[in-house]
Amino acid sequence: MAYDPATLTSPETPAARPPAAAAPALLRELLARADVRINGGRPWDLQVHHPRLYQRLLTQWSLGAGEAYVDGDWDCERLDLLFERLLRTDIEHRASGLARGFLLLENLRQRFFNLQSVARAHQVGEHHYDAGNDLFERMLDSRMIYSCAYWEHAQDLEQAQEHKLAMICRKLQLRPGETLLDIGCGWGGLTRYAAEHHGVKVTGITISREQLALAQARCAGLPVTLLLQDYRSLQGRFDKIVSVGMFEHVGPKNYRTYFDTARRLLAPEGLFLLHTIGVDRQAHRTDPWIDRHVFPNGRLPAPGELARVLEGRFVIEDWHNFGTDYDLTLMAWHQRFEAAWPELSAHYGERFARMWRYYLLCCAGFFRSRQGQLWQLVLSSPQRHGPYRSYRPAG
Repeated sequence: MAYDPATLTSPETPAARPPAAAAPALLRELLARADVRINGGRPWDLQVHHPRLYQRLLTQWSLGAGEAYVDGDWDCERLDLLFERLLRTDIEHRASGLARGFLLLENLRQRFFNLQSVARAHQVGEHHYDAGNDLFERMLDSRMIYSCAYWEHAQDLEQAQEHKLAMICRKLQLRPGETLLDIGCGWGGLTRYAAEHHGVKVTGITISREQLALAQARCAGLPVTLLLQDYRSLQGRFDKIVSVGMFEHVGPKNYRTYFDTARRLLAPEGLFLLHTIGVDRQAHRTDPWIDRHVFPNGRLPAPGELARVLEGRFVIEDWHNFGTDYDLTLMAWHQRFEAAWPELSAHYGERFARMWRYYLLCCAGFFRSRQGQLWQLVLSSPQRHGPYRSYRPAG
């Protein structure tokens, strides 16, 4: 299992709950702006179990908050509500005076180093996606789709993910006999769906060995080729290209290479659908806790970053935003994770449960706050002939 609890400090038996007045005044003021209280009685209030939490927030801010939660220094009945409130007040900007030195180093590290180079590309696969197929099988839908579902006309997670797959294939205008490249194919859910329902020949790539093994088993007998490979070394020509939930790991220093590779691989009359998380404004670093403990070396694009790099490379045929659907998806994953925890606990342990719960619920709050977006872009070559008609499922 890739998650290493040794990277966090060990929990201690908490003393009596420290009073709210013990918190530094600046911290109390920041929380008050979001209507969050220390040791308050509402579901989104912080319940502090150890006074060292305050120092961890002052010196490491979000990294300190996440690690302190895993250590048991604090709790919150509804983490998703807490993070929605904090993010809606733009607390990252207001808290710029806290942990200034630590955050400056993080900005410099992520701005000047290529954290998504070929040599580093495998790290997120080993750390996160190889965490254990049993975990993801219980948390996700039956196809194991680990990306935002489409809830417009869906009643549950299973239906919402199937609607998302159907929408992607319709947007790509898949036809029997065409070739489809799936960049970041995961456990093969979309790959299998496209081959079964649209009669296309699919090549899928992933950087996770655990994903590859299960995807190969699930796609057996279909016209599907699955590879453990980085996108930069791909060769060939494909009628259509799709990439779902992978672009978040590419990084700004590699955006040109990524889209140049896609353009090289795409047939002149083809279509390329990019499904990615985005942010409402450009940021020069990823949240330090997410970067260290969940998705190493990840980076979310802003609209302007995508528009600039696509200029002259692709025509943007469609840009569809359904970011609030990721809130629903994450809450569904959280519900399934909690229901499965009695079975998973012997393998993963309580500290992992706190880490995973924090990850799912802070991300739900991120999308609910509207800072987080979910985009599907349909792109074509400037040499393509004829119009493209955007598709949205009817009610």
